[in-house]
Amino acid sequence: MRRGEYGYDAPYFPAIFGLLSVAAGLGAAIFWWHGEFRLARQMTFYFVICFGNTSSFLYATRRGKFLEWERILDYLNLRGDEAVLDMGCGRGAVLTAVARRLTTGRVTGVDIWSKVDQSGNAMEVTLRNALLEGVSDRVQIETEDMCALPFPDSSFDLVVSSLAIHNLRSNADRKRAIKEGFRVLKPGGRIVIADIRATALYEEELLALGASNVERRRLGWRFWWGNPIASTSLLTASKALV
Repeated sequence: MRRGEYGYDAPYFPAIFGLLSVAAGLGAAIFWWHGEFRLARQMTFYFVICFGNTSSFLYATRRGKFLEWERILDYLNLRGDEAVLDMGCGRGAVLTAVARRLTTGRVTGVDIWSKVDQSGNAMEVTLRNALLEGVSDRVQIETEDMCALPFPDSSFDLVVSSLAIHNLRSNADRKRAIKEGFRVLKPGGRIVIADIRATALYEEELLALGASNVERRRLGWRFWWGNPIASTSLLTASKALV
C-alpha cells in the first residue's frame, strides 16, 4: 500500500469534465421532469460520456498508473544495484516504486516542478513521499531541465520517464530530452518511457541515435485518460554495448 500522496495529473481535466457531467446530469433531470424526452436523452448521453471520462481519468491518476508501473518494473527485473534516472519525476510515483526495488542502487529524480502538469508538484512533497515510503536513503532529487541534464555521459543503468516529456513545448524540445536521456544511459542500459502522445517521435529519435531493441506498444485500460483514444503508450529501448 502506498504511504505517500501523489496528487492528480493534469488536475484541470477532471475538474472541467466533472463540472460538465454535473451540468449534463442536472439538465437531463430537468428535461425528464418536464417531459422533453428528446432533449432528456441527449443530455443523458452527454452525462454518461462526461462522467465516464472523469471516472476513467481519476482512476488512472490515482490507481491505474501505479498498477501499470508495477508491472513494467517487475518486467525489468532489476538487480537492485542500478543507478536510475527519473526524468520529470513529479511527486515521485515512479521514483519511489523504483527505489523500493533497489538495495545498494540509487534513483535520481529531476523536475522543474510545474503545478499545472501535476497538482501540488514540489520538491519537498517528493522528498516527503520518499520518506513516507521508507526509501529516502535511495533517492536523490534535483531541480533540472530534462533537455539539458547535468550528468556525465553513461551515468545511469536505467532511465525512466512517466507522463512528462509530452509536457515540453515543442517536438524539438522533446527530441532534446530523448537525446539527453540516451546520452546519460550506460552502454547496455535501458530507457523506459510511458507517455500519452509523441511516443512515435521518441521512437524515431531513439532509432536515429542508434538504440537497439526499440519497442512501442499501447498500455491497457488502467492507463487510459478518459477513453481509449487518450491511452498511454510504453516505449522501451536499449543502448548497445560498446
